Amino acid sequence: MSCKLRIVVVGCGRFAQSFVPLFKAHPVVEKVWVCDLKKDREEDYARRFGVDRFSSFEDALRSPEVNAVAIFTQRFKHGPMVIEALKAGKHVYSSVPCAISVDEIVEIEKLIRETRLTYSMGETGFYRAPAIFCREEFNKGTFGKFVYGEAQYNHDIRNMEDSFRSSGVDDWRSYAGIPPFFYPSHSTAMILSAMPGVYATKVTALGFSGSPRTDIYGTDGQNLYNNPFSSESMLMQLSNGGIARISENRCIGWKSPETYITQFYGSEGGYEFSVAHHHLAVWDKDDPKSVVMKDVSEQLQPESVYDLMKKDYGAAIQAIADSFGFTETSPIQPTERIPKEFDGLPNRHNGTHHFLIDDFCRAFETGKLSPTNIWAVARFNIPGLVAHQSALQGSIPLDVPDLGDPPADWPVLDYKTMDR
Repeated sequence: MSCKLRIVVVGCGRFAQSFVPLFKAHPVVEKVWVCDLKKDREEDYARRFGVDRFSSFEDALRSPEVNAVAIFTQRFKHGPMVIEALKAGKHVYSSVPCAISVDEIVEIEKLIRETRLTYSMGETGFYRAPAIFCREEFNKGTFGKFVYGEAQYNHDIRNMEDSFRSSGVDDWRSYAGIPPFFYPSHSTAMILSAMPGVYATKVTALGFSGSPRTDIYGTDGQNLYNNPFSSESMLMQLSNGGIARISENRCIGWKSPETYITQFYGSEGGYEFSVAHHHLAVWDKDDPKSVVMKDVSEQLQPESVYDLMKKDYGAAIQAIADSFGFTETSPIQPTERIPKEFDGLPNRHNGTHHFLIDDFCRAFETGKLSPTNIWAVARFNIPGLVAHQSALQGSIPLDVPDLGDPPADWPVLDYKTMDR
């Protein structure tokens, strides 16, 4: 493609401010606008970041100047807004989740298949260090046949209230009660992205309905979703025969690390994580009844965290809990592919933001698919939507629909190199 991105960032809340500078700096982007229903926030963004404003999302979709939108609105709005944008002929970067209904995801996939427009969802789990480590070792054959894995996303509501309060709605509690499994991809992405082509075929789930936040979670009108669950856990049967346990927790006494793989086991090796330590175990070639355990923390922790771990482990784990290293990358992350224009710019969620914006921009530039394309993220999101129904129905096993692989003639960019 010869043209460049001319993109409107929609939603000027707490989250999008991390991304406007990245869009502005990327060499594939020609112009950035911002847009928000709350004009004071829109004006603040325009002033702080030196960008122009669009009067509304609808005006942006009608404008021939605009060829892309980046959606950072409330979670339940993503699906309908993505569909509108695709129908208007715009490329789309969407924050998570993809959508909160299977029907919306099916419609998005259909539109992307028909239009060949670029779509990328900003799933940080794909680029977190444990996911990359397990992906690389699985591809090497280190784990053998996948057997069992565990991943979770712990994000207590106490750390989320400000985000919901700033969303621009008066009754923020009704939105905050969204089922945890409507937003499962921070957990599912890490397990599934480690095994290309693997997807969930069946799920069964449980929900925790004893939350002390009865003002948010319940079935008597506390939230828009009639959702009683503040935490949900599911077992996924995978297409390769393996099993994965996924948990999404919103009312627990645990702040950080928020997203991580705890266990990833295969027939020949296994990965484990606990608070700060990352370990790899493989069968001992010289003694088939023993395993060799390796500490691989140096590859997966940011350098500053790992150095502190060696000096004072207690201080290191408290630093992690306080989000020390939250913006830093780890040695295993492929930072060499990031454009030089991003040097010194803000990065968050364990150094993943730079990768996600570069993915979208490079996918547009090359006409190839982003690693977090609709076929990948459908597999990350749909199991949670089905699992919530399982939890509501007494944990009955339910089949998970799969939208299949990308079209054979539409290649996916290599996440390490962006095919440079």
